[in-house]
Parts: sequence; C-alpha cells; structure tokens
Amino acid sequence: MARFIRINSADNVAVAVTDAAAGDVCLVDGAEVVACESIPAGHKMALKDIGEGENVVKYGFPIGHLLKAVQKGALVDHNVLKTNLDGILEYTYRPELSGLPESGVMATFKGYRRRDGSAGIRNEIWIIPTVGCVNGIVQRLQKLFEAEIGKYPAVDKVVAFPHNYGCSQLGEDHENTRRILADMVHHPNAAGVLVVGLGCENNQLAAFRELLGDYDGERVMFMEAQKIHGDEMEHGLGLLRRIASAAMSDRREDIPVSELRVGLKCGGSDGFSGITANPLLGRFSDWLVARGGTAVLTEVPEMFGAETILMSRCKDKAVFDKTVHLINDFKEYFIRNGQPVYENPSPGNKAGGISTLEEKSLGCTQKSGRSDVVDVLKYGERIRTRGLNLLSAPGNDLVASTALAAAGCQMVLFTTGRGTPFGTFVPTAKISTNTRLASEKPGWIDFNAGVIVDGKSVAQTDDEFIDFVLSVASGMSVNNEKSEYCEIAIFKTGVTL
Repeated sequence: MARFIRINSADNVAVAVTDAAAGDVCLVDGAEVVACESIPAGHKMALKDIGEGENVVKYGFPIGHLLKAVQKGALVDHNVLKTNLDGILEYTYRPELSGLPESGVMATFKGYRRRDGSAGIRNEIWIIPTVGCVNGIVQRLQKLFEAEIGKYPAVDKVVAFPHNYGCSQLGEDHENTRRILADMVHHPNAAGVLVVGLGCENNQLAAFRELLGDYDGERVMFMEAQKIHGDEMEHGLGLLRRIASAAMSDRREDIPVSELRVGLKCGGSDGFSGITANPLLGRFSDWLVARGGTAVLTEVPEMFGAETILMSRCKDKAVFDKTVHLINDFKEYFIRNGQPVYENPSPGNKAGGISTLEEKSLGCTQKSGRSDVVDVLKYGERIRTRGLNLLSAPGNDLVASTALAAAGCQMVLFTTGRGTPFGTFVPTAKISTNTRLASEKPGWIDFNAGVIVDGKSVAQTDDEFIDFVLSVASGMSVNNEKSEYCEIAIFKTGVTL
C-alpha cells in the first residue's frame, strides 16, 4: 500500500512518500484513495475531484490553479497547474507576532574569540584577490604555503578564493564586489587574511583599505603584485608566514550559542523539502533564536508567494517596510531585465514534485521557523541584530550562500532533495530531504532529514540535528570541507567594460 502525507487539513492534495502505480490503494490520514495514474514519490495526488480554474491547496495555502480538471486520485504536477502570482503587489502590515519565549536553557560551542570580540568556528588563513587578474598568484600561493602549514598547528588550513571581478565594473556592481570582499576580510572564521591586488585594477588596494575601516594589522596583510620587485611568490609566502605566526596562540574556548549565526539555504528542492528538511531547519532556527542566536533567510525570489507570511512576522512597521522593499525591489530587478517574475521552479524542482513558485516558496520559507523577523539586510550588509534576519540575494546557490557567509554567518545549513557537492567560504552543511539521496551521496550529504518520513520522531531528529550543528561549530568538518570544495560567487549586475 502506497503511503501519502496530507500536510495541512485544508489541503486538497497529498504528497506521495512512496511511488504509487495506477490502481494502487493509497493511505492518506488513515483513509484509502485509489491512484488513477502513476504518482512518483514527492509528487502530489488529488484527494478529491478538482475543476478547471480551481485552486490547488498545499500547506493550507493555494499554490496555483488547474489548467484542466483532475479527478480524485490523479497526479497534480506542473503540466496541469499554473501559478496565481502576477505583477507587483501592494502590502498592508497585519502583524501576527509569534510570541515565542526566550529560553533559559543555554548551550555553548567551542569557537575562537577574536580581538574585536566576535567568534569564529574555524581558524583558517584566506588569500583573497582584489581582482581576477591575480587569481593564478593566489592559487599558487595557496599550494606553496600548504607545504608549510604543518609548522603552524593552530591554523586549520590555507584557502585561496579566486573570482572574476574587481575591474571593468561600474557603480553598484563594483561596490557589490568591494563589499563582499571586505566582509570576507572581517569574517571571524579567518585567523588571518592576505589580500592580493595587481595594481592597476578598479578595486585599488588603498581605497579597499579605507572601506575596511579598523582591522587587525597582524592578521590582515596586503600585497600589490605590480609593486613587488623580483619574486612575488616569496614575498607573499613571507606575509603568510607572519599571519600564521600571529595565529599560533589561538585556541578553541566555550562560546555561548547566542553568538552563533547560521545561514538558511535550500537548493535542488523536491516534494519532501517542505515536509522534512526545511521544517527541521525552521525548528532549529527557533531553538537558536530563543537562546539569543541568529538565523538568516535569503533567496528572495523564493519568498514570492509566501512573503505575506514573513511580513506578518515583522517585529514592527519599520521592519515590515524594509521587507516590502526587499520583495518589490527584486521583482523590479526581474522586470527591468525583461524576465518573468514567477516562472521559478527549475527542471530539477519539477522532477522532484514542485510545480509552482507558490509551492516552492511555501516550502522554502519554512526554514525560518516561527520567530519574528527583526531586521532586513541589503546585499553585502553584515548582521546588526540578533534574531531572525532576511537578506537580499538571489536564489542561485553559490551566490546566495556567499552572501550569507559575507553577512557574518559562521556556517550555512543547506537543504536539498537532489543533492549538490559545493561549498562557500564557510562550512556548508547539506541536509537531505530524503533517505535515498543520503544513501546514494554520502560524500555530499551531512545530515539526513528523510528519517522523519521513514518513521523517526521529530523530537529525536531535532535533538540529533542540534548536536550535529554544535559539533560543526566546534570544529567537526562537513563534506564540502573534506572535499575542499570552497568557493565564492559575487552577484553580478550592470555593465562590464
């Protein structure tokens, strides 16, 4: 007998936990429904006859309307379902604040206390180019210094972060690059940073130093390649040795979990994302916020259709207004570039059972839990307020994850139903929505939330996930780190000269 889940009592569809063939008896909330066609796991089955033009309801909300009528037991997918979303909307602040209490039960992780008072969860040395022209230099410096890293046991590793920008950019596009790179220099996961410039690029080192403001001169150093007479490799290695020597006294110590900042991201979502992994992150987010910590939700295009839920949780009118701008500014970005606003689900999403943007967004935003929204950050801005924050960034996995890390998140929690190996410049833990993926890709997946539909209790899974996150914060490597998949991607807008 095939098993299905009806997420909300108001839903007129249920999600297949196991594949169902035509004629199979399917168990939904203790009742039997006969499938009238094949329904793959993660996809939706109609629980009643639904007419053409009628709304399909999932998570208790409409996720689109039918292009043609379907009968009870039929497959409901992107071929018969159309989004209800259209254009830029007007919003009214109608607060429905959670009232979630703060927790008196505290927790700690083993992290690094930095000179500016911030806390990091890694002790790495980063080599950051101001411009793509010196990518080869920073990558070669990384390889050369890796041969010496054993002399500095307090340092986890050395990582270079090549990128294609820093020159031939104008206006806000150029500032995006500068802001993200400056955020990286200030990130507490770095024991130290070597910034490498060429000398003739738009992103000049002198101006970049001004943008940085205060920094630790023993831990942050600069090299301008065109001004080095002779071997720039030996000069760069000398600077790296000085940075590593300054980090030799660094030790992990107990840090209150109130200083933990996590980024919330999903990619390659499927029909189980909104049932297992995303709600798991939402419950963890609430647990963390209740203890004074911070969670950051981004990928704005995947808030479309569920944005009013977030708006109702804004702590005051000022945060609500920022959220309205966050949503409408991104819609204007689509319109300005002549692209459809609401045609978001990817081929992988559709294959996994997601049919419309509303459906995708209602699942995506569950990562934010039920906490109140305390602040909204522009792209490149750093966290100012503890609690649940929203961040402006696109849905692209690496761009959004880079933005979360740049905002000050010490790690990114990334849910996926299809799987992905990548990682940004902070630990990027992958949480699978289904057990099949976790079994097939153990080198990608760090935690399996699919056990929830397999029968493990939500409470036990939550406790295990909290332990997992605190272990990562205390130094346990995740798979992207083990595979050395560590990259950055900067949001590109505007003209390239």
